[in-house]
Amino acid sequence: MSGGGLLVAGTTSDAGKSVVTAGICRWLVRKGVRVAPFKAQNMSLNSFVTREGAEIGRAQAMQAQAARIEPTAAMNPVLLKPGSDRSSQVVLLGRPVGELSARGYHQGRRQDLMGTVLDCLDELRREYDAVICEGAGSPAEINLRHTDIVNMGLATRAALPVVLVGDIDRGGVFASLFGSVALLSPEDQRHIAGFVINKFRGDVTLLEPGLEMLRGLTGRPTVGVLPMLHGLGIDEEDGLRLSLRGSVRESAVSPPHGAQVLRVAVAAVPLMSNFTDVDALAAEPGVAVRFVDRPEELADADLVVLPGTRGTVRALEWLRARGLADAVARRAAEGRPVLGICGGYQLLGERIEDDVESRTGEVPGLGLLPTRTVFAADKTLARPVGEALGERVHGYEIHHGVVDVLGGEPFLDGCREGSVWGTTWHGALENDAFRRAFLTRVAADAGRSFVPAPDTRFGELREEQLDRLGDLIEEHADTDALLRLIEDGIPDGLPFIAPGAPAVPTRPEGNH
Repeated sequence: MSGGGLLVAGTTSDAGKSVVTAGICRWLVRKGVRVAPFKAQNMSLNSFVTREGAEIGRAQAMQAQAARIEPTAAMNPVLLKPGSDRSSQVVLLGRPVGELSARGYHQGRRQDLMGTVLDCLDELRREYDAVICEGAGSPAEINLRHTDIVNMGLATRAALPVVLVGDIDRGGVFASLFGSVALLSPEDQRHIAGFVINKFRGDVTLLEPGLEMLRGLTGRPTVGVLPMLHGLGIDEEDGLRLSLRGSVRESAVSPPHGAQVLRVAVAAVPLMSNFTDVDALAAEPGVAVRFVDRPEELADADLVVLPGTRGTVRALEWLRARGLADAVARRAAEGRPVLGICGGYQLLGERIEDDVESRTGEVPGLGLLPTRTVFAADKTLARPVGEALGERVHGYEIHHGVVDVLGGEPFLDGCREGSVWGTTWHGALENDAFRRAFLTRVAADAGRSFVPAPDTRFGELREEQLDRLGDLIEEHADTDALLRLIEDGIPDGLPFIAPGAPAVPTRPEGNH
């Protein structure tokens, strides 16, 4: 095998493309195949900093871990970070290059990026035996096909076979799979080589007649029926593995190591980013993590976390409008623990001066930490290493806001005052010894008889989850069929399904 490839597309967002891609990567690497993940364009507020200081989607960093390789900018050449419903920051090859509206991106810049995307894919295909590409949204978004660089636009330019993933848990999976193919042009349909049904519950023999009928209708096999997996603690694009209980998204809680559980409330601020920071807390026995948006939901919390956000000033306004700002201030006055991470840390300070992100100028912060934040045009992207609470800590930084610390006790390049902690470092809680020391301090301040488990290793838990994904592919997919697609490319003789879409139009006049 040399430079083989496959594109994993989906009938919808959240059909399971990210986890299927990760599962295929882990299955292949266990077979001795040198494999890399690739996503031409990702829209996500969850990002990661590579060793070379490039910002990419966390899902691609997770898939690189599944492949047992270091993530690089080439694995996610275009990252879009929403700043509102209508605009996003464009990150190209790991560096921000500007802010564009959705219309401006689709009509102008997007297609111009295809050369960069193809160069990155070619680089990976030269270096690895196989590259498993992930699509975005649905390949049947026919209104956007003429500027597509991540689904069929990529598949046709790079001669990639495509497997289409459908989420049976949503219902209508056969219609979604058939309809997605039937909406594609003849050229695009030629690349759709098979289907994967994801999140299946029950007896697969009851599904088999439908699979045969789908093959008869489309001429394409189903190469996997993957069962629903619960408790996956892996990084997806914009979703924690949490269930919805009323208005509160809450993690499952395993029995505590000590006498009591520890309750963590995370403020669900607008444009919340890198909320994967609290995954390591949720992995601890006896720690309950929930996302809240009302002040009364903070009353029984032992720790309140203000997470990262792509809209610091907007989040500040939201906290004040909902009464959460006052509730956090009362906690601080009572000596009850609060942790701010990146944007959340900026919120806790005395003043924020933002002429870059929100362009609102100077606004007062919550005034709970002796800091002032000034937003810079250049983004800080770093992988710092330091020490806190007597333990070695490594993390990563992604921010425009530069925080000036005016007092307090040093804490991971941030500061602490009383029970209020703040840092720009993401990923700090993934450091096992530091996390245990921090939770011990939080429990003491909160008056809880909580004792961190001495043997929780977050990195090992991540590896176990990735192995579960590899097992998912190995045990429930037609791996021989997947290998043939990766090695041999697009099968011959795949039939056209009417009506099909018109041939891909050229870009309208004036949008060059």
